[in-house]
Amino acid sequence: MATPEEIRRIERIACDLRTDVITMIGVGKVGHIGGSCSLAEIAAALYFSKMRFDPKNYTDRDRDRFLLSKGHTVPIQYAALIELGIIPREDIGGLKTLKGKLQGHPDMKTPGMEAVTGSLGQGLSIGVGMALALRYAKSPSHVYVVMGDGEIAEGQIWEAAMAAARYKLDSLTGIVDRNRFQATGATKDVFDIPNLEDKWRSFGWNVISVDGHDVGAVLDALDAATTTKGIPTVLIAETVKGKGISFAENTSAFHNASLTQAQYDQALAEIAEAKRKLQ
Repeated sequence: MATPEEIRRIERIACDLRTDVITMIGVGKVGHIGGSCSLAEIAAALYFSKMRFDPKNYTDRDRDRFLLSKGHTVPIQYAALIELGIIPREDIGGLKTLKGKLQGHPDMKTPGMEAVTGSLGQGLSIGVGMALALRYAKSPSHVYVVMGDGEIAEGQIWEAAMAAARYKLDSLTGIVDRNRFQATGATKDVFDIPNLEDKWRSFGWNVISVDGHDVGAVLDALDAATTTKGIPTVLIAETVKGKGISFAENTSAFHNASLTQAQYDQALAEIAEAKRKLQ
């Protein structure tokens, strides 16, 4: 169980990641704000606490792998890699620009990326393949795959889920960012998938439901996932789209949107105030 000091440290890092996301997107440039900010605590918990991942040796064979299947929210992964010093901070303003190095979806040319993702539904299949290869290599590495709750309407997700259970891939953890909104509206209105926990269990997975913004609960759930043997584990993380930015929370309008100068300033101020309260 994480200490209060460790929880507070990760909470502060989550604020830094949100700040980096907003800075990256800037004013007048369209970017995936909502789904990036809903993942901040999860990304912070993985990169800065749970994963076997040395930023000074990030290509180490036995590192843990992080796959962002919902690749459009790559700003949150860039933010983590910037805070770790793997991506230079001076690259932060070049997101989705011809002169910049940070593309709109994960690319293997970017330091710290494990796969090209963003064609929704494919990330879990990649994770299954990685976990199998690492098993055969007798590697202690764990593979984490983050999926969107809109993305899991893709059939390939469930084919990969069956394969992971068939091969008893306990070195694979899936994380569903269940923020309940996607590009065109609420997930329940676009493509409803009820009884999500029961569905994953029926496919042979260990299922853990968790508040995706409760850092202590997230860390405990990740610990439980990596100590569960014989079957893969999925975390159903209840999150808030656009978390930490009042005007963006729980709205599809900021799934992929641009910010005015006033909105940009307000977003940074709200995140800074949230971090101040954690001191």
